[in-house]
Amino acid sequence: MEEPFNIVDLFLQSAKKYPNKTAIIDKDKVITFSEFEKLIQNTSAYFIKKGIVKGDRVMLFVPMSIDLYRIVLALFNIGAAAVFLDEWVSKKRMEECCKTAQCKAFIGIFKARVFALFSSELKKIPIKLGVNYPMVSESENKTAAVYKSDTALITFTTGSTGTPKAAKRTHGFLHEQFGALLEKIDPKPEDIDMPILPIVLLINLGAGCTSVITDFKAGKPELMNAEKIMEQLNKHKVTRLISSPFFVKQLAKYIIAGNNKSSAPALKKIFTGGAPVFPAEAALYNKAFPDAQVEIVYGSTEAEPISSINAKELLKEQENILQKGLKVGIPYRKAEVRIIEIKTDPIICADENELKKIILPLGKIGEIIVSGPHVLREYFNNENALKQNKIFIGEKCWHRTGDSGYMDEHGIIYLTGRSSTLIYSGEKIIAPFIYENYLASIEGIEMGTVMHLNNKLTAVLEVKTVNNKKEILNQVNKADISFDDIKFIAKIPRDPRHNSKIDYEKLRSKY
Repeated sequence: MEEPFNIVDLFLQSAKKYPNKTAIIDKDKVITFSEFEKLIQNTSAYFIKKGIVKGDRVMLFVPMSIDLYRIVLALFNIGAAAVFLDEWVSKKRMEECCKTAQCKAFIGIFKARVFALFSSELKKIPIKLGVNYPMVSESENKTAAVYKSDTALITFTTGSTGTPKAAKRTHGFLHEQFGALLEKIDPKPEDIDMPILPIVLLINLGAGCTSVITDFKAGKPELMNAEKIMEQLNKHKVTRLISSPFFVKQLAKYIIAGNNKSSAPALKKIFTGGAPVFPAEAALYNKAFPDAQVEIVYGSTEAEPISSINAKELLKEQENILQKGLKVGIPYRKAEVRIIEIKTDPIICADENELKKIILPLGKIGEIIVSGPHVLREYFNNENALKQNKIFIGEKCWHRTGDSGYMDEHGIIYLTGRSSTLIYSGEKIIAPFIYENYLASIEGIEMGTVMHLNNKLTAVLEVKTVNNKKEILNQVNKADISFDDIKFIAKIPRDPRHNSKIDYEKLRSKY
């Protein structure tokens, strides 16, 4: 018989062990572990009083804050599932998420609740709550037993087309994912962490370390104020930063420009992921944070981490990237990684022997697949996504990352971009991804890529200024590829979550 297990217990253990330690610093608000536990228990009781019970799905539209984590842990505590919406979500996407998740309750800040008045899908949700609740009787807090197989969290992938993929995380899966990330980021109770990635703060609460919520609007990354964030880093003596490459890059550029004489001296570790980091960008990190260990993590919503590489090691690859692709390191010890033939259709394998038939030899470019206890096994209410993105062999689940790459003879993974962006020219495979690093390293180019547009091999360049257009063209033509056309563009569209990856579909739609 399955034993009860609730991921919130990790936090409750920290609260018992470190009652007077600061759990979260949120601008001018500071809360200890014991204070936070009391608020969570009261919020749990309030939810039960309002009719939210085990198994219910609750959509959240709350920015990263003490309130967000109080609400999420209270939902975990009563066995309800928290359905996360990103701050950058559009009305259309929100309504698609509503259709997928079929929630019983909606919890949001005032602006979100006003927004809900004009949404036909949000109107269908029966219970709507704000974020502040009165004290209620402890007798209301009659929580049901929760098990590893119960759903704890539903998040949506960044895909911009079709029905959103809802990643379903059970309490057991979160425990495995937390374990994998704990091993990688190694949080200590004495650490003061600034986690820009929301799930990491949950891990910190379980590990007993202090989290500083940054003064940064995830929904509007282009408005990031590096000066304010540097003030926070130094004021709170932050020892570890975990964020997207965009965030680290903006801080690094600010420091290198000489805007801050004290470049966060307490900062000892930086972890970044969610988008590719090329050697030129790693050089910025090392220059701005010479005393910090900078680790670049490769993974996805469904499999985090897959592998990682130190920024100093990545720097050594600058000269080889056009020939070899982007080095992302050796797989995490619990992750099995294989390279298979690139296929657009679902893959069904009856057994391991059938899978072996499509596994490619070392050095051959194909699609990266990964398996392990921390790899997501299911999506919520999306059978097509399950068929397209998973390969099941008995109880074993392989996740198709959609990334192309290969493994060398030492077991190191090299990325060559999204499988869908590869360009086939006779027997040659052109990976636009590996040219993006070269193009971005050219003076005057902010970002660039290679696409097949109107039957022409085209370089698309986002330039800072057109004053040196002739020199830019000279440098672009030095790449080991012959372009049929070169287009200059004011802004290459980025992914809305990290503002770091190219949104190829949106870019292609411009032409």
